[in-house]
Amino acid sequence: MKQRFREEQIIRILQEQTAGASVPDICKQYNISQACFYKWKKKYGGLDVAEIKRLRSLEEENRKLKRIVADKDLEILAYKDLLEKKW
Repeated sequence: MKQRFREEQIIRILQEQTAGASVPDICKQYNISQACFYKWKKKYGGLDVAEIKRLRSLEEENRKLKRIVADKDLEILAYKDLLEKKW
């Protein structure tokens, strides 16, 4: 499912509410439900754009490291299978 809003846009929408705009007005302006707004607030509340970018880069790095570990585990299993065979 493709998101309509990027994380940076979501942060700016949440900042409008902290600046004094009412939740129903924000929801109407961006055509989102109040449940969606509060879900965003729970997930992204208190973060700013720089923190979101840092979080995204850390998640990408973590994904790469997990892939490396999985590849190494496969290599280790292959070596073990090879060593267990009787020649």
